[in-house]
Order: sequence, then structure tokens, then C-alpha cells
Amino acid sequence: MRKVYLLFIFISISVFSQKKFDNIQSEKLGEERRITIGLPASYEANPDKKYPVLYLLDGDYLFDPFSGALSYGAYWDDLPEMIIIGVHQNKEGEREDDSTIDQNTGLPFEKGAKFFEFIGAELVPYIEKKYRTTPFRVIAGHDITASFINFYLYKEEPLFNAYICLSPELASKMEVRIPEKFAKVTQPFFYYLSAADGDIKKIKEPIEKLDSNIKIANNPLVNYKYELFKGTTHYTEVLHSIPSALYQIFEIYRPINSAEYNDKIAVLETGYADYLENKYNTMSKVMGVQIPVRMSDFKVIENIILKKNAYDELGKMAEIGNVNYPKAMLGEYELGLMYEKMGDPKRASKKYQNASQMEPIGDLNKDVMYEKIDEMNTLAKKTK
Repeated sequence: MRKVYLLFIFISISVFSQKKFDNIQSEKLGEERRITIGLPASYEANPDKKYPVLYLLDGDYLFDPFSGALSYGAYWDDLPEMIIIGVHQNKEGEREDDSTIDQNTGLPFEKGAKFFEFIGAELVPYIEKKYRTTPFRVIAGHDITASFINFYLYKEEPLFNAYICLSPELASKMEVRIPEKFAKVTQPFFYYLSAADGDIKKIKEPIEKLDSNIKIANNPLVNYKYELFKGTTHYTEVLHSIPSALYQIFEIYRPINSAEYNDKIAVLETGYADYLENKYNTMSKVMGVQIPVRMSDFKVIENIILKKNAYDELGKMAEIGNVNYPKAMLGEYELGLMYEKMGDPKRASKKYQNASQMEPIGDLNKDVMYEKIDEMNTLAKKTK
């Protein structure tokens, strides 16, 4: 119990230690707008690192639950660290005014049109100039603001890469326009949609139509998920949705687990090393998240290569090891293992000797290399 309590304290500190506020003078709105900014715990310690950004409408009440979910996921290395921007909208009816739409066209109107421009033309550039960001942007909202974020989909090049729509009160024609847009998407794209079984009919029916139409569009480049939470209300479903949405969007980031192994790796006949390389390349290219290949993931792929007798792929694993850990013995060890399994102990011994002169990593160290060298030399003598 004490460990759980300490973990809670750690997460609370990591969430709020770099939470601050800022005011932006908006020319589009003709007023000053307040935002909450959450910087990752590692932001100051890693001056060269860049982070994806999560923009929250209804930031007054969505900031803390999103921040907590991200902090918890980052603690277990299931989610990447992110910069969080919460837009305050609960002052003097701002929320309703910001979301004003023309009922005939179903598009932002008057103050809504100005707020639309504030986000795209002022807030996003301001954040990207002031902080170290990757090009991967996520936006989320609840109710009318969840509907509003969809307007950024209507642009020829959508401003955001991922959308989290929590029980949206959809604008007119949105259940048709969004799927039409999805059918034309040519780059990887993420969309999360949720509703409560306690939502009123006026909200739930358009959401169900939108879900049906998105599934008909069926574009493989759109990573889409819809969830209807039983036993929830329009407000309580939000706490169920937030972690589910984040884990959907950043599924590729997670270390290889049993589901990924069984569903995506074990079914392959070849290309195991390529799968590992592609997983981390996708993180980098799509999300701008650059991390070295985790040793746990590396070992998973190494083990299945050995299990499937795909020894030639150990050469590719050596390349991956050298790129990610150039000073470590990993790459030379993989080559030694490849030659060993292919029945060439003399060349294997030489690679293990090279590895012994490099930095240890994971469970690989000089003692392991010396044991392998002795084993290969003994084997080489027997085969003469």
C-alpha cells in the first residue's frame, strides 16, 4: 500500500511541478486569453528534446485528468511525455461564444469563427515558437468543444494529427462531412470518439451515425476508435475515455506486450527485425518521438528470431544495435550470435572478442563475452 501511495505522490509531483499559466493577447478575438501550460518533468533536463503537444479546449476542467493520465502512462513508459496546453473557457460564457456556429451552414460563425482563427493562427504558432515541439499535434474537447475541434478537419491540410472527441454535441452535417474527409486522408491520422449510454438522444444519435459512416469510409490510414461507456453520464464518461484515447493514439509507442507479440509478430513468417525497425521509425516519422530501441523490445525480437531459426536476421539486428547503441557491445554480439548459430565458431569468436572491448548493455558484459569466446574456441577445435 505504501508503494502505491508513493507512486501517487510521484505522479502528482510530476504533473504539477511544471504547471504554469500564461496570457495571450489575441488580435483575432480582440481580447486576452488565459492558458495553462504543462511541461514534461524532463523538459529542463533535456534541452535538445522535442515533445508532441496536446491542446485542450475546456482546459479549465480537462487539464488535470489528461495530465494525470499522461503522467501515469509516462511513468510506466507506455505513453510519451507531452506538452499540454489547456485553453480556459469558463469565464463569462466564453465556452458558448467560442463555439458559435451558423445553424444553416454548420460552420463557425461570428465569435466562433474568430476563436477558430485564434487557435490555428495565434495559439499554435505561439506555442511552437516558445517551446520545443514536434510536428505531432493532438486536440481534445468535450461536448460542444469536442464538436468544435472537428472544424479543423475540414481544412485541406488538417491542423492536428489526432482528435479526441468526448461526447460531442455534433454540429449539423458533421456526421457526413467527417467521413468524407477521412476517405481522402493520405497520411496516418488518429481519431477517437466516445459517448455515454446516459447521453441524451439528441447527442447520442448523431454520434452513432458518425461512427457508422466512418466505418463505411474504412480508410486504413485512419486509426479510429469509438467507445460507448455503459453506466456513465455525459460527464462521468470523460474519465473513462481519456486513458483509452491516449493509449489508442500512442499504441505504437508502447513496449512490445503479449497482445502485440501474438497478433502482429508471432504471425510473421519472416521480417522480425524489420518489424522492430519499422516500429521505432513510425514513432519518429509520424509522432516525432525519438527514443532508442528499448532493450526489452530488442530481446523479444532476438528471441523469436532464434525460435524461428531465422538466423540471417541477426545481421539486421546488429545494424539496429549499432545505430541505437554505437558504443555498446550489442551489435558485435548479434553478429557473433549469427555466426555461432550458422555453424562458424571461428568468426563468432572474433565478433565476441570485438564485443568484449566495448561498453556493456543490458545483460551483456565482458564476462558473458569471455564465456562465449571460450565456448566458440572449444567448438572450433572440435570441428577441425
